[in-house]
Formats: sequence, structure tokens, C-alpha cells
Amino acid sequence: MTAAAEEEKRRLAALARGHVRIAGRCGVNAAAKIGCLVAGMAAGADSIDDMDVLRHGAIPDLFEGVRAPSTLGSFLRSFTWGNVRQLEKVHRELLAGLAGLAPLLPMQRRVYGHAKQGAAFGHTKIQGKTVLVRGLNALAAVVSTPQGAPVVAATRLRGGSANTGRGAASLLAEAIGTARAAGCTGIIVARMDSGYYSGAARRAGAFFSVTARLDAAVKAAIAAIPGQAWTAIGYPRAIWDDQLAAWVSDAEIAEISYTAFASRKGQAITARLIVRRVKDLNRKAAEGQDELFAVWRYHPVFTDSPFTLAQAEEQHRDHAVAEQVFADWTSGPMAHLPSGRFAANAAWLTLAAIAHNLTRAAGCLASAFHGKARGATIRADLIDVAARIARHGRGHLTLHLPQDWHRQDDWLALFRAGCGPPARAA
Repeated sequence: MTAAAEEEKRRLAALARGHVRIAGRCGVNAAAKIGCLVAGMAAGADSIDDMDVLRHGAIPDLFEGVRAPSTLGSFLRSFTWGNVRQLEKVHRELLAGLAGLAPLLPMQRRVYGHAKQGAAFGHTKIQGKTVLVRGLNALAAVVSTPQGAPVVAATRLRGGSANTGRGAASLLAEAIGTARAAGCTGIIVARMDSGYYSGAARRAGAFFSVTARLDAAVKAAIAAIPGQAWTAIGYPRAIWDDQLAAWVSDAEIAEISYTAFASRKGQAITARLIVRRVKDLNRKAAEGQDELFAVWRYHPVFTDSPFTLAQAEEQHRDHAVAEQVFADWTSGPMAHLPSGRFAANAAWLTLAAIAHNLTRAAGCLASAFHGKARGATIRADLIDVAARIARHGRGHLTLHLPQDWHRQDDWLALFRAGCGPPARAA
């Protein structure tokens, strides 16, 4: 383990000791148990039993304070909702610290059985289709920049039947505060799906870019856009015309001023309604049933973004970057929620966010490739590495890493970033 990892471990332990107070016998040594859970997740554990990976091979000889999976499970079950909020504070402060060390800048989880507290039927998307799934609802706020992979700024676990926007305002405020603490001094644009259509982002001190619902008022605003206001954009299958100096595309964008929440006293917001329209292709055209006129599908975005029309519309489509985090989680610690207790699962969600951010920091310190690689790739290349232990006297261990290892330079870059160049031999 590098000095950087040791430093962050001590920082995580210090934050846990300073903020997390769990009553009862199972809450003893909370800092050590939180560290074990995060380390297990970073190594690929996705359940309580998988935490036994920390006791495999010679790992207990290298690391002190490793706890048994049964101990960690009892520890998680002792969490209350107040303890979960304390752990979320640890997560936010740790991310701010990681951002100074490394160049870092609603998902419905199905459950099985009837023992999960809070589990209920709610809507989620699977392969682009909205389906009804019995599970718990995980809300996550993700911070990303054009140069770096996304990190998790805030998390919240809700019941499976919770309304999409419930708790989003407070979560967004926490996420924006965390982003500022992590060094995001520039323009922050909160990009959200239509389920979070509210004025929460503006109240939290950021610009907003949220998908608008196609209700009657929005449809009327779209109908009021003049025909000459539409501009073709570079979209899949678009062609650039040199003579016209313009795109020939199946997609066009335009904008118009729009006032949302006009019916709510004192909550009306006037901003830009940016609309992307895409040709709805006639599937029977090959059978000779050509269309008489173009039919469009409209995708409105309500935003106060300070960027140009084309920039603001393209940036909003990038809000799907959050799916990268969810993909990492579902191939790691969020493959399922391990406990029957709601607060334990909420703590697991926050610990998964901590493990994700620590893994991202390690990747950024290792190489440009690992700075944007998936979590599974970072685990395979830099964390789950086989080594042979050699003993030299009492307590002196030497790790012999694989010879001619193709990730040797990346691993050494991570090591040196944490503890500097190796000491000279005597």
C-alpha cells in the first residue's frame, strides 16, 4: 500500500471517528470497520460474504485490523438513518480531500425476497423501456468535467415507490457544495432528467439544464417557434455541406423564452426552452408509403445555461455520463443491496460511493488511460495484483510483483505519486 493510500486511510479513519457515532456493541471501532468495507468494495466485493476477500492469502500479514464478514454485517445492521447521514458527511469531506491529492476534477436497484425494508414497486428503465420493478431507489449526484471521469458527490437511498424528485433538492444542494469544496470554481450546470423538473438547482446556486415534460404549455411554446429559427446540428448520420457551410441533418435545434411554474405563487422561473427535433422516419417508406411531410419528435430542455444554443443543447445530452457510474456500480458493490435493513443498505450505498471515488483517484494518479477507465479495469490492473511475500527479519516484508508486467509503469506511477521515489539501497 502506498503512502498516499495510507494517508487517505488515516484521513478516512479520522473523518469516521469525528463524524460517525453508532450506539451499541456493534458500533465499536467504527472507523476500522468502515475502512474494511471500503477496501473490500475497492477489491471487487459486492456482498457481505465477499468481504472475506480481505482475509485471502497473505493479506492479513500486510494489513492490520481486518474484520470478519459477520462482524461487518452486524456493524452495518446497527446503522440508523442518522448514522447514514453522518457517513454521507464523511463521504463529502473525503471527496474534497481526494480532489486535492489527485486530478479528479435515479437508479432503481432490484431486490429479491420480502425481507428488504423499504422495498416497493417503482418505475425504472431497462434497455430503454419503462418497467415496474420491486426494489429500492438509489439517488446519486455525479460531478464530471470534460477532462475527467465522473465521481460521486452525493447519494441518497429511498423507498422503491418514492416519487422521482423526492429529496432531490437537498441532495442537489449537498452535491453543489461538495463540488465547490472539491475545487470546482468555474460554472456549474446541474443536468437532470424530467423527473427532477423544479427550481432546485437555481436555489442551490448553480445553473440548471433539465429535460422538460411535453405538457400543454411546453407544446404551445414549441408551436410558437418560427420556422426559420430551426438550425441543423451535427447528429448521427449528419452531412456537412461545404457550399452551404451548414449541416444537412435529421436533427434541428431552436430556442424560445419560457416561464415555468407560472401557476405556483412566487415560484415562476423564466429561462430558455431549448428544443431539439428529430425526424420520425416512416418505417413503411420502403413499401412505397412515402411521407407527404416531415414528422418530428421534440425533445425540450429548460435551462438558464450561459452557453450558446448549440453548446447548451449538446452539453445537456452529456448528462447520461451518470450512467457510467451506475455501470461501474452494477459490476461492483451495487450488484445488489446486501441487507434486509433499510439503513444498512443506505450506508452500503454511501460506502460504495467512497470506494468509487478512491478508485477513481488511484486511476488518475496511475496514468491518463486509467484516469478515464472503468472501475473494473482499475481493479484488475492496479488493485487485484498478485505478489509474492518475502520476509526479512521480524516485521520486515518485501512484495515481489510480477516480472515483465505490462502495467508495471502505471502501478509505479501510482506508488511514486503516493510516497515518492523508492529509498536508495544501503
